[in-house]
Amino acid sequence: MPQSFYNYTALEAAPRLLGQHLIRRTEEGDIVCRIVETESYGGIEDKGSHAYGGRRTTRTEIMFNAGGAAYIYLIYGIHYCLNVVTAEQDNPHAVLIRAVQPLSPADAEYMAVNRNIKIKRASDLSGGPGKLCRALRIDKSLNGTRLDAPGGSLWLEQGDDPATLDIVQAPRINIPYAEEYAIQPWRFYIKDNPYLSVKEKNEQVFTWT
Repeated sequence: MPQSFYNYTALEAAPRLLGQHLIRRTEEGDIVCRIVETESYGGIEDKGSHAYGGRRTTRTEIMFNAGGAAYIYLIYGIHYCLNVVTAEQDNPHAVLIRAVQPLSPADAEYMAVNRNIKIKRASDLSGGPGKLCRALRIDKSLNGTRLDAPGGSLWLEQGDDPATLDIVQAPRINIPYAEEYAIQPWRFYIKDNPYLSVKEKNEQVFTWT
């Protein structure tokens, strides 16, 4: 991914991350996935963001880094979530990766072993933030990893051109506390992809501006 990509705001970066490749290096080999669903959390004005109002804590500090870092946190005490930090230093923007698609049968097999459950449908494997983190063995130890530095434990590479994809948008998931920001259509996904976490009935066609 070009370094300039990470200068985008979260709202600009979220649809552009669709189709890009997420690589997880493990002792058993690399697992390569295609990003198929994202959510934007954009800056101190977004009531859905952990950094709303400029809140700086031990957990959120990574969001204030220059774009390109991984922001990983734990929810409900059991699920890790992976975010891509974007925008400039001290401007806390992050894109939550909600679903990924294994790039090959071998990648899918690695992921299924990590999930250690019976996979009945594609979304069982990596359709959701917690599911994909388990499938890729992503935990808090990778918080702060530079996703713009290939060859480490976790990084991003260019995949499909997002402009060629059939992208739709919808409100974000499970953030009623965000008040008027809860209804913003800041979740983006590849239409009808089988690995999606949630398909929205009233999805909107995304148009590039």
